[in-house]
Amino acid sequence: MINLGNTNMKIKRVGFGGIPIQRITQEDTNLVIDELEKNGINFIDTARGYTVSEEYIGNSLVGRRQKFYIATKSMSRDYEGMKKDIEISLKNLKTDYIDLYQLHNVKIEEYETIFNEDKAFRALLEAQKEGKIKYIGITSHSIETIEKAIEDGKFDTIQFPYNIVEDQADEAFKKAHEKGIGIIVMKPLAGGALDDATLAIKYILSKEYIDVAIPGMDSIKQVKENVDVLNNLGLTEEDKEKIEDIRATLGGKFCRRCEYCLPCPLGVNIPQNFLLEGYYTRYNLKEWSKERYDSLEGKASKCISCGKCETKCPYELPIIEMLKNVCEKLEK
Repeated sequence: MINLGNTNMKIKRVGFGGIPIQRITQEDTNLVIDELEKNGINFIDTARGYTVSEEYIGNSLVGRRQKFYIATKSMSRDYEGMKKDIEISLKNLKTDYIDLYQLHNVKIEEYETIFNEDKAFRALLEAQKEGKIKYIGITSHSIETIEKAIEDGKFDTIQFPYNIVEDQADEAFKKAHEKGIGIIVMKPLAGGALDDATLAIKYILSKEYIDVAIPGMDSIKQVKENVDVLNNLGLTEEDKEKIEDIRATLGGKFCRRCEYCLPCPLGVNIPQNFLLEGYYTRYNLKEWSKERYDSLEGKASKCISCGKCETKCPYELPIIEMLKNVCEKLEK
């Protein structure tokens, strides 16, 4: 167990990401939370935007709330909106306090405004004084935002994507660690682009300045596999070779399936196109992926290069170029 930054939250270095809860039932959620408790995983991260995730987790934690630290987050930027979201989270999670409430996915152009009198940070400070939340954090897909947050020192924790192929936050994380700001790693498996969860988590947690990784888990098996990584965090030479192979294979053009690019005006299912291209290219499942692509309604070939998706992508991917590559591979 370690402390999450300078907070009093003493947690296991593998936490629980609540996104996958959306695709399972309340009964399955209960089983997953049971397994978390059994394995000592006590940090749960969810969000207002994850549909039923807060509610299912809240139902599952009845009678054992004190065994877990709960983190959630909101996309609200104004004062009244954040106040409302905090109350909804408290109700959904069936608790009278939340350990960590985070401003979610803050872009650099809106960073300065969140501290204004009529904006969200004021609502978080008030909730903190009232005992409704204990700590305040920030999440982002923008390294500039995270660097600014570290510099300002107004947040107890930061949350940012970090994995084998996305390590641009390395220096920022080191600075945050020195300042006692808790470091939470989202997308440890690069949004599903990495197959080897054990290696992916080991890579992250081999770095002592990172506090916790929060892979999404929707089964007992996944919980067991992920917590087992903590038994051996040392990277072998074979591990390091695999890491370099993964980086060479994926490069800088892979989709994390965050879906911020959607909806496409022409109905192109951008993440699904990239997923099928990945199966075709990286998994060598050529016939299988072509069959599924042929039945896909929102094919890459519908793209008219309007560029709207690229303005919304938090990873600044060359989506238009990547969609053309999908056409070349799967429509030949």
